[in-house]
Parts: sequence; C-alpha cells; structure tokens
Amino acid sequence: MDRRMFVGTAAAMVLTTRVIAPRHVDPALIPYFEQQLDGHYRADMLLGPRALIGTIVAQCDLICQLVNTAEWPTRQRMARVGVAYATFAAWLHLDAGDPVTALRWHDVAQELAHRSRDREAVACALVDRAMARTDQGMGTAVMDLCESALMDARNLSPEVQVFALQQQAHGASLINDRRQVDELLDKAARLLGRVDVEVWGTACLRTPHYVEVQRATCYGRLGLAHEAEHVWQQVIPSAPPTSRRDVGVWTGRQAMAAAAMREPERAVELARHAAGIVVETGSERARRELAALEVAMAPWQAERIGQDLAEVLAPIGKGV
Repeated sequence: MDRRMFVGTAAAMVLTTRVIAPRHVDPALIPYFEQQLDGHYRADMLLGPRALIGTIVAQCDLICQLVNTAEWPTRQRMARVGVAYATFAAWLHLDAGDPVTALRWHDVAQELAHRSRDREAVACALVDRAMARTDQGMGTAVMDLCESALMDARNLSPEVQVFALQQQAHGASLINDRRQVDELLDKAARLLGRVDVEVWGTACLRTPHYVEVQRATCYGRLGLAHEAEHVWQQVIPSAPPTSRRDVGVWTGRQAMAAAAMREPERAVELARHAAGIVVETGSERARRELAALEVAMAPWQAERIGQDLAEVLAPIGKGV
C-alpha cells in the first residue's frame, strides 16, 4: 500500500477529529470479523504478506469506522477485534519489508487496545510493538515493553503470557544475556501446554516447536552457532507444508549458523533452499536473513564458494 495512502487511512480510522454521532452497530458483526481473521491467518501462511495487505487494510478501515460510531458495549468489543486486525496489518507490513508502516499500525492497535479496556488486548499490543523493536535491535525497549505487558501476568491467559515471555527472551538476546534467554523460554515452554486456543493469533499453536524456534533464533543472535544449529536440526525437518514461508526464514538463520561455524559449503546449500522459498513467497524477512548471510560469507567472497553464493542470491536481490 502506498505510504501516503496509509497516513490518510489511519487518520480516517482512529485519529479523526470529526465528531461522529453514535449509532446502532449490530453485534453480530463481531463474530463475523473474528471468523474472517482466522481465515486470513491461514491464507497468510500460504500466500505471503502482499496478497493480503489490501484486504486487511480495508477491513481495518471498516472496523475502525464501526468503533467510532458504535454504542457501548458493542464499541468495546469491536475495538478488541480491531486490535487483532491492526496488529495483523502491522505484521503483514513487517513481513513485506515496510517497518515504518508497521509501526503506524502498532499505534492504531495500541489506541484500540486502550479503548477496548481489555488487559489482554493491551498486553498483546505492547508485545507486538516489542516485536517491531526487536527487528530494530532495540533490546532494552523490547525488555521494557514485555515487562509492562506481564505486569498483570496472573490475570493473563497462558497464550498471552507465552507470547510476552518469548519476545522478552529476544530482548534479552539483544543485550547478550543468555541466562535470561533460557529462563524466559523455559518458563514459556512450561506454559505452552496450557494453551488450548489462539484467541490472539500469536501462532504459538500454529507454529510447531514454537518456543524452540525462538530459542534457536536467540542463540544465533548471541553468537552460539553450534547451539543454534542443534536446535534448527530438530525444528526445520518437522515443519509442515503450511509453514513453508517460516521455513525460509529459519533456513536463512541456519545458514548463518553454518557460516559462523566456518562451513561455507553447507551455508550455501541452505541459502539455495531459502532463496527458492523467497522467490515463491516474497517474504522480506527471509530475504533479509539471506542479505545478512551475504555479509557473513565475506571471507569466502573471492573463492568459488563465494561466487556460488552470489549466483544463489542473484534472483532475489540484496535484501532490504
């Protein structure tokens, strides 16, 4: 979506200064939007972000108009649904390589969360923003946001607690604290068995080995290449076909671990697989992992294996 168009849409959605008279909004629209979102989550896994951005933005626009016009308590419930849609819009833009627009959607989600007066909505909005800050390398911001989300942990569902704990672990990895990474992820793993439904679409059930995926990613960020490789070898082979786009990201990270272990041939083999997935899905997250790999493989740039990597990456460009 054109960024200027987004700014105008966001203003119309929740930041409007125009006085809107309350009117009746049928509460039956709420389960309708919830069911639609479940389908969108599945479609995202199969189609990639760009195929859905237009649809989700349009639905967010409609939902926010309804929030601004509905009477209480429908307004509260509609705002809660709007949080899930806005955070999903942020995720799609992030995966499509547009973090600036993603952060604007996080702003929308946070306002809707507070308007919903739902503590889980507020917590999820904080963790989603922490996810965006993780991509920016802002470890202390990630830690602070997740700690704020968990301030009332006893009153949060296991799903939301797992979501916050795993993201807090990413923050710990950014400040080079392995002990805290393992403690947070071990706590999340113990809670995972109590999650029976994904109310907030956190993917902790839809993603096989959810906590271990985060552990491998954190280990890679900490420079623990052998430990990361060990976990990736357990996680990636068991991933279902619906996780193919995620596998592209994970394989790119596994290739980084191989390069760090000075196994350039294996790194290129893994990069070839990940690059094929990038071509199929258009995931900028996977493309970004391969761009980082290109830098990590600089010591072999003048050798034949370096040329092989350049040929593998040529169809997908230099990343973001």
